[in-house]
Amino acid sequence: MKRLLLLFPVFLSICATLSAQTVSQTIRGTVTDRDSGHPVAYATVVVADMQPPVGATTDSLGRFVLRRVPVGRHDVAVSCLGYEPTRLREILVGSSKEVVLDIRLSEALVAVEEVVIRPAIDKTEPLNSMALAGGRMLSVEEAARYAGGMDDPARLVSAFAGVASTVGNNGIVVRGNAPKFLQWRMEGVEIPNPNHFAEVTSFGGGGLTTLSSQVLGNSDFYTGAFPAEYGNALSGVFDMYLRNGNNARHEHTFQLGILGIDAASEGPFSKNYDGSYLFNYRYSTLSLLTPLLPADAEGTNYQDLSFKLSFPSRRAGTFSLWGVGLMDRSGTVAGTDPAKWAYDQDMENQDVRQYMGAVGLNHTVRVGRASQWKAGLAATVSGLDMHTERMNDEAVPLPQNVIRNTDWNLVFATALQTRFGGRHTNRTGIRLTGLRYDQFMQDAPARDGALQTLTDEAGMSVLLSAWTQSVFRISPRWEAGVGLHAQWFTLNGRWTLEPRVSVKWQAAPDHSLALACGLHSRLEMLNYYFTERDGVPLNRDLDFTKACHLSLAWDWRVDRDCRLRVEPYVQYLYSVPTVPGTTLSFVNLQGGDDWFLAERLTNDGRGLNCGVDITFERFLARGFYYMATASLFDARYRMADGSWFDTRYNRHYVLNVLAGKEWMLGRGRRNMLGISGRITFQGGDRYSPIDEDASAALREAVYDGSRPFTEQLNPVLLAHLTVSYRINRRRVAHEFALKVLNLTGYRDYYGHRYNYLSGQVEPEREANIVPNISYRIEF
Repeated sequence: MKRLLLLFPVFLSICATLSAQTVSQTIRGTVTDRDSGHPVAYATVVVADMQPPVGATTDSLGRFVLRRVPVGRHDVAVSCLGYEPTRLREILVGSSKEVVLDIRLSEALVAVEEVVIRPAIDKTEPLNSMALAGGRMLSVEEAARYAGGMDDPARLVSAFAGVASTVGNNGIVVRGNAPKFLQWRMEGVEIPNPNHFAEVTSFGGGGLTTLSSQVLGNSDFYTGAFPAEYGNALSGVFDMYLRNGNNARHEHTFQLGILGIDAASEGPFSKNYDGSYLFNYRYSTLSLLTPLLPADAEGTNYQDLSFKLSFPSRRAGTFSLWGVGLMDRSGTVAGTDPAKWAYDQDMENQDVRQYMGAVGLNHTVRVGRASQWKAGLAATVSGLDMHTERMNDEAVPLPQNVIRNTDWNLVFATALQTRFGGRHTNRTGIRLTGLRYDQFMQDAPARDGALQTLTDEAGMSVLLSAWTQSVFRISPRWEAGVGLHAQWFTLNGRWTLEPRVSVKWQAAPDHSLALACGLHSRLEMLNYYFTERDGVPLNRDLDFTKACHLSLAWDWRVDRDCRLRVEPYVQYLYSVPTVPGTTLSFVNLQGGDDWFLAERLTNDGRGLNCGVDITFERFLARGFYYMATASLFDARYRMADGSWFDTRYNRHYVLNVLAGKEWMLGRGRRNMLGISGRITFQGGDRYSPIDEDASAALREAVYDGSRPFTEQLNPVLLAHLTVSYRINRRRVAHEFALKVLNLTGYRDYYGHRYNYLSGQVEPEREANIVPNISYRIEF
């Protein structure tokens, strides 16, 4: 007993020493050539802000390992003979998971005539080396850190210049364009809208993201004049990638919050193989948020799954199997007392089930010393099953509408990228998309009438795309990109040729100018092509919707941490589908509102969007960051008779101010407290005036189509907040977070509706305040 008492002080001393030790982590990764994708050997990688610095040299496969790096934020500097040096700033190192970096170096261009010293790295530069203008890299870490991000990349981009959105609608409005003009891509393949509750009236562009920040890697977001690689898109492209799992050790994450549960796991298949797995599953009933959701979003629940399996080989390149999918359910139940039926949803039974999925197999292999070949086969599916019943005056349910819609796509894509010396890089590819559809839609035009079939069609068509893009590094100051994209739709034989051109001038070490222009086009939803009347197809010959983009971007690197970007632009839309004799144009369509549009369409519409996007940003440095953006624009459309009108999305201005601060706290300064706030001020929603007489006669909201979108609500003021506290312990980390959307309680606008009790038409508005209190453990 005495011996134990004598050992007790020693034990306390050992515990004190261990608790005072610095908690550290490993930074690993690969260094590759940005143009060819080949590994860069003998590159020097250093944690630059440590004394003494911790460094390593890449091996023949471009791999490096930096051990015993203290938790916190660090700068990683990379240099190699023949390449431009780069510096990754403020990399977050935690105690629970290794940091795995994918670093890409640009080959140095040596010129006797001139020497230009460029900034070490531009963190906003797109991952796609073919993009000289119009794009920005999206950091997943920022989606978790920025207020309003909610770990959702779609909500994060709403803080960028040129983008507008609302709280209850996750649709991305780029420079005054409809959300449906945006293309979503995953691992190089176009996928259906990956948001939960997409194409449903309550949520429009979707309410919540399918993609968890646990699995999403850094991605690119384009707001116009994008490279020739991207086709079938008009407003922008969200080019997303899933990261590879850790191939050195097993790591897991579990999160519990008001929005539901989130579980992720990753690791190697075996100790002697570099392959890895990554899985993430989420489930939520949103039951705790029911009082805060729109009235027609009762009984809402969702679940989603994402995964990526990586299989590298010695000589045959790398194979990867990936997938994302979701299942949603929502609906309403009619009230039991007819005397209290004020609005349509009070007397409707509605059941909505949605699903979306995409799975693909990719192959990447080096060809020779300067080429990389990629090929992929993917299948996507999206479906909606909606049944609505409406109570008559005797409280008897009668069918109101039925939608059973499923779209399958089978996609094969291949591309070869080759670097011809240090001055010319080319990427050429083809994409074959098999479109399979099964669509059945019925609607009762009269409230007590029988259902009428709008579409009952099943079949298949093909969209064939081919493209080539070259980037020329003319000198250390000048770069130029030239490309061509072609599309052919076999259903009606329509085709397009879309040239793309971009030029970038490094006017000074801290100043650059980029000019980009090009033609773009997009197919409409398949149900419009197969709409029939009395058995006769109405729109089988419908053409692509088309646009011409022109943008000029000026970048000024004010200092090491701050950047100013000014980008004026013009977008001219043409061949836009319209309904003859009306003011209905497809530039105004939004998800869920026009499922039952069964009219003859012509490509006579036009549109003009012009404006300027301004961004002043301080990157995270010494624990502090901020971003201020301003978008001033005008979005109008023209009908066949020459009349011009404001579009639905013509808010005229969107202003954002975002700021945040991080503190390292606790013993050894290993814990982190983060606070971020964001304020958005933007023009109000537009709507068409109400035809009071027609509304009273039909007992429903009837808009005056002769004056489209001439009315506008008051400006929108939104505020978002994120507070998080991370506790780092050996091999485990705990994080507590509070994330709130819409602190100001702004009431989103969903249109107008008829009040049966008052006999008046009223605006439908809901204050969607979305709080999420969560706990996360990583181990």
